[in-house]
Amino acid sequence: MKKNIYIDFTYLIILAATFGAVIVLGAVVAPVVFHTDSIVNTVLLDNYNAGIIMGEIFHRFSYWIYFLAFSVVAYEAVMYKTGQRDNVIFVSSVTVVFSSLMFSAVYSPKIISMQVLGREATQSDTFKNVHIASELDFKILAVALLVLFVRRLMLLRIS
Repeated sequence: MKKNIYIDFTYLIILAATFGAVIVLGAVVAPVVFHTDSIVNTVLLDNYNAGIIMGEIFHRFSYWIYFLAFSVVAYEAVMYKTGQRDNVIFVSSVTVVFSSLMFSAVYSPKIISMQVLGREATQSDTFKNVHIASELDFKILAVALLVLFVRRLMLLRIS
């Protein structure tokens, strides 16, 4: 058994956990937060307040995303240096890092700063465009994480 199997396993767990979190946040948490009217009868959140809650959730999730980006860069740099080069892994890891940093360093702070300006700022075309771009970026991140996870698992199985 390889010495660094624990590092490989930890890396795969980080990728899988992040993919799971992205799916849960996008497909479970967001629809529940934005559609409280269909769940509870007494306390209703309007879209602005639901957006504030989602903004805080994504702000906190950004810390994990930064950790993910650092982990991918560190692990893939070591693997590249040791001769484990693969085009699929290179493209998917660059996509993971790029989309992670775009989401955490650009989209989330921009959305939160516009929310701080008030309800009117969140109804502007600029806010809608930034929000759509962040949703697209989150989907790209999910696909890239899945591709990277599967390809790393395949290479681990081969070796």
